[in-house]
Amino acid sequence: MGSLLSRLGLECGRKEVKEEERHLRANDREFNLSYEYADNAIKTSKYNFFTFLPLNLFEQFQRLANAYFLFLLCLQLIPEISSLSWFTTVVPLVLVLSMTMAKDGSDDINRHRCDRQVNNRKVEADLLLLSSSEPLNLVYIETAELDGETNLKVKQALTVTGELEDSIEKLANFNGEVRCEPPNNRLDKFTGTLTLKGETYSLDNERVLLRGCTLRNTQWCFGLVVFGGPDTKLMQNCGKTTLKRTSIDRLMNVLVLSIFGFLAVMCLILAVGNGIWEYQEGSKFAAFLPKQEGVNAPLSAFLTFWSYVIILNTVVPISLYVSVEIIRLGNSFYIDWDRKMYYPKSDTPAEARTTTLNEELGQISYIFSDKTGTLTQNIMTFNKCSINGKSYGMDGNRGRYVHKTEKVDFSWNNLADPKFCFHDHSLVEVVREGNPEVQAFFRLLALCHTVMPEEKKEGELYYQAQSPDEGALVTAARNFGFVFRSRTPESITVVEMGELVTYELLAVLDFNNVRKRMSVIVRSPEGKLTLYCKGADTIIFERLNPSCSKLKEPLCVSVFRILYFLWSYAGDGLRTLALAYKDIDPKYMEEWKLRHHEASTAMDEREEKLDALYEEIEEGLLLLGSTAVEDKLQDGVPQTIEQLSKADIKIWVLTGDKQETAENIGYSCNMLREEMTEVFIVSANTAEEVRKELQTARRKMRPDGPEEPTVTKSRSGLFCLLKTETVADEPVDGEYAMVINGHSLAFALEKDMEMELLRTACMCQTVICCRVTPLQKAQVVELVKKYKQAITLAIGDGANDVSMIKAAHIGVGISGQEGMQAVLSSDFSFAQFRYLQRLLLVHGRWSYLRMCKFLRYFFYKNFTFTFVHFWYGFFCGFSAQTVYDEWFITLYNLVYTALPVLALSLFDQDVNDRWSFQYPKLYAPGQLNQYFSKRAFVYTVLHSGYSSLVLFFIPWAAMYDTVRDDGKDIVDYQSFALLAQTCLLILGLDTHYWTSVNQFFLWGSLCVYFAVIFTMYSNGMFLIFTSSFPFIGTARNSLNQPNVWLTMLLTSILCVLPVVAYRFLRILLWPTINDKVRQDKVLPPAPRRVQARRASTRRSGYAFSHAQGYGDLVTSGKFLRWTPKSRPALFSQTDSPLAQTQPQFYRTIIEGEEPPLSP
Repeated sequence: MGSLLSRLGLECGRKEVKEEERHLRANDREFNLSYEYADNAIKTSKYNFFTFLPLNLFEQFQRLANAYFLFLLCLQLIPEISSLSWFTTVVPLVLVLSMTMAKDGSDDINRHRCDRQVNNRKVEADLLLLSSSEPLNLVYIETAELDGETNLKVKQALTVTGELEDSIEKLANFNGEVRCEPPNNRLDKFTGTLTLKGETYSLDNERVLLRGCTLRNTQWCFGLVVFGGPDTKLMQNCGKTTLKRTSIDRLMNVLVLSIFGFLAVMCLILAVGNGIWEYQEGSKFAAFLPKQEGVNAPLSAFLTFWSYVIILNTVVPISLYVSVEIIRLGNSFYIDWDRKMYYPKSDTPAEARTTTLNEELGQISYIFSDKTGTLTQNIMTFNKCSINGKSYGMDGNRGRYVHKTEKVDFSWNNLADPKFCFHDHSLVEVVREGNPEVQAFFRLLALCHTVMPEEKKEGELYYQAQSPDEGALVTAARNFGFVFRSRTPESITVVEMGELVTYELLAVLDFNNVRKRMSVIVRSPEGKLTLYCKGADTIIFERLNPSCSKLKEPLCVSVFRILYFLWSYAGDGLRTLALAYKDIDPKYMEEWKLRHHEASTAMDEREEKLDALYEEIEEGLLLLGSTAVEDKLQDGVPQTIEQLSKADIKIWVLTGDKQETAENIGYSCNMLREEMTEVFIVSANTAEEVRKELQTARRKMRPDGPEEPTVTKSRSGLFCLLKTETVADEPVDGEYAMVINGHSLAFALEKDMEMELLRTACMCQTVICCRVTPLQKAQVVELVKKYKQAITLAIGDGANDVSMIKAAHIGVGISGQEGMQAVLSSDFSFAQFRYLQRLLLVHGRWSYLRMCKFLRYFFYKNFTFTFVHFWYGFFCGFSAQTVYDEWFITLYNLVYTALPVLALSLFDQDVNDRWSFQYPKLYAPGQLNQYFSKRAFVYTVLHSGYSSLVLFFIPWAAMYDTVRDDGKDIVDYQSFALLAQTCLLILGLDTHYWTSVNQFFLWGSLCVYFAVIFTMYSNGMFLIFTSSFPFIGTARNSLNQPNVWLTMLLTSILCVLPVVAYRFLRILLWPTINDKVRQDKVLPPAPRRVQARRASTRRSGYAFSHAQGYGDLVTSGKFLRWTPKSRPALFSQTDSPLAQTQPQFYRTIIEGEEPPLSP
């Protein structure tokens, strides 16, 4: 039974048992299935063939308006209270339900298609690594989808499982039993044991390949699936998918509920009036209007109440929701069709993946952005360098030099990388001339690194670098004639200007985040010992030879010139390293190696002893020069950030990268600037120290500010059940920024400190959070949503960004180099960060403006229509009679006034897109919710009340006791023509951007109205449907009288006049920024370019994406490749995956599968 219900999409109620431990056994399907662990299949669709109709109708009738109209239909079946035919309710209700059902069905078909696409992929799961093609069962992976880093990382299988190698027979007979932690979101931790042949082996994070990793430089690997589908650590970090609703949606629900109360009050007033009238005047009409037996004044009032509930139903907007969906769908198509958001290089258009959040794009106050792949291109390029006091490369304005100078021709170097670009010919000239300082500079770059080369064909080198910075530097040395060719644990082979040279590798002094440098000690073929070092300029300069303090020395003049260039490079937003060397005495080296061996084998304080030895030998360095590598920003990132900042949108960067890298990018894209008052660094390791640093920063920004935050408590939502707390903004003098580390952020997000973090961060113009986990990204977004009550947007390109994309009001995915996980979880997607300004400042603002205009006009026309019935009740004895005939009531919202308002809501623009960019302040009204709110709704109702008074009493007074020219009575039943005409005139005043479609719908609706009334009241319709169309000739009789047309003109003028007068006075006395911009007749100039940052900055540009541990791998030989274990059956590729830059996937092994024959 449970299986049947599951297939129908209905889950049986079953209490979920919390998993305490994961227990599984290899190649034992029955044992593993007994635990009912999650598989890799996903299901995001809502319906299937059998459940679509009942579930969709159930969902639709949960909307108050739809349920109300179903209730009205039941009331209309009661003859005693129904004064309208059933079709006046059935026609609009069926139309609304059908259109919504068609849209929901289309959306769910797309979800089914996406589910099939994802479920048909190759397996993606968390694996326990068993064996690999590499030495010592190593595998090399990238974790860009997990932490945003493209660095090469190493994992290693247990020796006991590595013996399985690639034998299908051994793998099929493997019966290891794993016990490990239950599914969790800790990406950096795994705890478990493997039991095999009675022995138990410890498992940690180094033995596990997580879903989202990309296999690099490894031909094959085998693993045991530990977590699958939603249990994987990546999916555990993605957060729950929640139904996103806009602030306007939530406001509409409150307003609809208020309208119900307002309707009840109107019906009660009319019912009481009926009871009083029946009691005082009813007996006078008993002669020709006999009462039914038992009907008295109270009963008549009760029945009249329900009759007026039916008649005044137009005040409840049944077509509101479906109209809103049509408008959102149309505005979504504008995003999909926008050629200015199309990226031709990857053939990627912008896509609105949801159609329910468009207007919220016009209300964003906070943007949370990833860095790698979102702001940057994930590409490192060797941009500049300084050698011996001279700078080489492009000038201060990056890019300007490129267009004026041809690329350097490296055809003289057979081993050069053809993709490498450089634009300073003088550097090649000095290298080829044999300048010793320049050649020593590139020799250092070719030797001091942990890069691994791969050469499948003669002369075709592929470098696999642990960090992209290293790859860029080694590639630069390669192109300038110093080609790193191969390595062993004891040697490095380099081709120097065409000559093969092998250096003996004596030691690698590894990099870590404290040392901020790495060194190698090599012996040249001539026997010369040299230490080469590269690292942060502040660290290297502290270790230079003391003789450099004498400014008269030529060497020292060169040092200070290099220092100046380093500051200049940092000012341009480049990532800098200082390069130095030192000649070593052979005797000292022998003695140092003995001490190094003792320290490396010490049981106590090994790390401290090694660090002391490294410090000792790295003293007295001689400076060679500096490098400047550009972490290439995406095109237009600084300009986009500047535009969004002018629109009062705050941008926070949440990245998994290290602090130096994040800071460097902050300066590159002008989020951090030298002219800022102060940039606060929060990097403490304890809760109390973090609190102290946050408080110190807050008190510096606002010395006289209160210690406790100003919190406003309120209630919102239906029946005011939702409690909200809003932390007020605190103004500060000056511009500040804050950079906070992930471990500090973990303390700051605790319940007792989150308010301090929020206050301090919101005082800053820029906030950068580095080394954060995916879950912390979501927590930061939730914190701002909770206490700022502001609309948030999150943008990213990797799987590590999914959690914050789901947490924010709006999620934007960038289809970049880190997979499609972010795009699949997003609400909107495109290929470049710069398109975000067009999405918000143009599409978002227009969508918000159009939606607000639509809602104001929609409520205006419905309330005006209904109020006329209300006033008429006082002139018809509260008898529940209608002013209009049934066909007009039916067609008013569906035909006469539907298309013009849709045209307004789809095509209107207050200003064009160029003006939207030129004046970002136009975005502010959306953030302040000025165009539609509870106050605007009240003004709309008051305006409707005035219009309805004019529409009813002017025609009534004009036609009271009036006769035609021939002495006959004027048929005044057609006075409702004024209503449709006047409402359309008001709409015309609200239209700023006239198109042929607007014109056609507006005048076409008037023409349709007159065509319909002349048809319905024609002789032919009377003869065919006598009972349904009894008013034969009334249209001709009333509309051929001049006083009727004069009355229509007078009424229309009186309705429109206050609107025109108010708008004239507002523009004259209290003009908004929209009014000021529209009055400007001069075309705006093109947006100004961001000025180059000044080069006189005194900031270190150090940012090196390296990790500790690779020095040990290099010297131990584990990092090096030998002839791999052959497995031609699994992979028949001929080119290196590195050259193709394509990820490799794990292969699913099916029991009994025979390997294919090699070609």
